[in-house]
Amino acid sequence: MKVGLVRFTQDPEMVCALAARLCYSSSSINDILDKLTPNKVKKLLLKVISSGHHSVLEHASFTFVIENVSRALLAQLTRHRIASFSVQSQRYIKFKRNSVKFIIPETIKKNKLLLAKYNNFLKNIKVLYSEFLDANIPSEDARYILPIASATKIVLTMNVRELRHFFSLRCCNKAQWEIRDMACRMLSFTKKKSSLLFADAGPSCIRGECREVSPCDKPWTVVDFSNSNDDV
Repeated sequence: MKVGLVRFTQDPEMVCALAARLCYSSSSINDILDKLTPNKVKKLLLKVISSGHHSVLEHASFTFVIENVSRALLAQLTRHRIASFSVQSQRYIKFKRNSVKFIIPETIKKNKLLLAKYNNFLKNIKVLYSEFLDANIPSEDARYILPIASATKIVLTMNVRELRHFFSLRCCNKAQWEIRDMACRMLSFTKKKSSLLFADAGPSCIRGECREVSPCDKPWTVVDFSNSNDDV
């Protein structure tokens, strides 16, 4: 998996603080900006976040590029409605046999017998997919045999409010492993760019309340990917 942060709102904390102050001020925007010192920005955003008035957080957004994740992950990701997705198309792209990639869960990798069967099954899919294309079957029809294990690429944009909600669900220890890995990588990058907006971001347990029916009773810590080569 590769997750890269390619764009984000310039000075996101100032933008969100400006939106918050504007709602309760008769001053001009320039006057508000002149008075928004770093200390005032911090106090204002901490108050906004703690009070639950998160609509002003929608004015800042982050755009990620995500590679080598499964269509199974994509199905979960698109349940998050307030986001923008652009996904590598299986309809228009004719994948060459060697370019068709699949994701292998660790649980399958650990079972040598089943791993061999898994790889053989996927190899047969590649062969048949190539035969379809060679027979001039349109790629939009040939793709019907590609499994949800198929690897894909995504450009994803979310505003800060939705990202915080996304992290609360998908960074949880009980989330599905692949999307949890992706969410934790994303959280690491957003914290790097705005430690204030994402100071308490992550699963609900770090804010003192687990929302799971059956809590995992495991401590949660965000993995630091800030020194990886994923940041584009």
